[in-house]
Amino acid sequence: MRSLIRVGHALTAVAIAAGLTVTTPAGASTAPRWSPRLDNPYVGAHPYVNPEWSARAAAEPGGTAVSGRPTGVWLGSIASIRGADGKMGLRAHLDEALRQNADLVQLVLWDLPGRDCGRLATGGELAWNELPRYKQEFVDPIAAILADPAYARLRIVTVVEPDSLPFLVTHVLPRNDATLSCEYVKSSGAYTEGIGYALAKLGAIRNVYNYLDISHHGHIGWDDNRLPTLALLVKAATSGGSRLGAVHGFIANTANYSALREEFIVKTTISGQHIQQSRWIDWNPFIDELSFADAFRAEAVAAGFDPRVGVLVDTSRNGWGGPDRPTKPGYETNVDTYVDTSRIDRRTRIYNWCNQTGTGLGERPVAAPRPNVDAYVWMKPPGESDGASIPLPIADEPFNRECDPTYTGRPDATPDPTDAWPDAPPAGRWHSAQFQELLRNAHPVL
Repeated sequence: MRSLIRVGHALTAVAIAAGLTVTTPAGASTAPRWSPRLDNPYVGAHPYVNPEWSARAAAEPGGTAVSGRPTGVWLGSIASIRGADGKMGLRAHLDEALRQNADLVQLVLWDLPGRDCGRLATGGELAWNELPRYKQEFVDPIAAILADPAYARLRIVTVVEPDSLPFLVTHVLPRNDATLSCEYVKSSGAYTEGIGYALAKLGAIRNVYNYLDISHHGHIGWDDNRLPTLALLVKAATSGGSRLGAVHGFIANTANYSALREEFIVKTTISGQHIQQSRWIDWNPFIDELSFADAFRAEAVAAGFDPRVGVLVDTSRNGWGGPDRPTKPGYETNVDTYVDTSRIDRRTRIYNWCNQTGTGLGERPVAAPRPNVDAYVWMKPPGESDGASIPLPIADEPFNRECDPTYTGRPDATPDPTDAWPDAPPAGRWHSAQFQELLRNAHPVL
């Protein structure tokens, strides 16, 4: 029946465009009942539960405790819009949301030209010089579907391109981590123009809420990373026909592991040394994600973004519970010992990102948990792999050594492990062992 309704809307639109008179039964209305525009779309919402993720989670021992939670739907290729490899396409998800009587759907756009330019292996399908394809074959079809009046009552949250703009600060010359891929992307304008185009097209749809990705404190917390990244966000939000008002909010920690609060790091100096001198903090002004999100939001408003912008925080895998979670401040032997025995985030390095071991489910999705935070969300579906731990003969999955637990990343053989899971499947595939650990180490506990 929904498909018939959608066709009816489409035929009506065609008839009106052709100048034909459209008659309706007495008392009927052809106007779609659009969801009212809200300051925080999560408040009072009934979010969509992806049945594909829910079924995989429920099939795991203990998984039914979380299988009814809402997660993000990732659109990571042109083919994913219509559905690929047996997975549901965008229309199928939106139709299922209507069937569930949900009124909020969370989507992630993740297909920029030259995607992942700062990784050891780029994973996108589009080359850095294929911006026209990104616009015409990726963004335009998504916008056309979302604008369908059949979905007018849905609040549609769109997360625009995680892990993108900060690479144009941290992985270009004269930085030590500069890559040729990021140099090409920066010179072409593929990221800023592509993101701006997506913001403009989606922001023109009255029930769509754009949230722009701002990475996490372990990537851009430092002033010389954060402030140039903010400048790029402003540039992107005013490129491609966009304007700052097309950004409804920001999202931090997308698909990452940064702890919300480092509640046991309560001292700033140990034996006369500031904790920023510790190897873990490394002069970063932020020690956790909420302090970073609050500060970044204030700086963004000062840079011209709407003062009402809210922040989402992805808490899908940042719980860090289990037996290794500290319960009190650590030992004050020196700054490194104090920080390492106090911190909740157990990664060897704050920038490790692929299939991290020891993690747990974080705060459950909830609306408006604190001022200026629109919601805690599970934008990354827990249990879906970040990448394969060994090379696999899969054409669209280049091997990334950051997912290899044996890779040290240091030419001098100094131990610098990736903390990645062994025997992990390709990105997006189900990773049962990690999901089981996420359940065991959930914090708050299930």
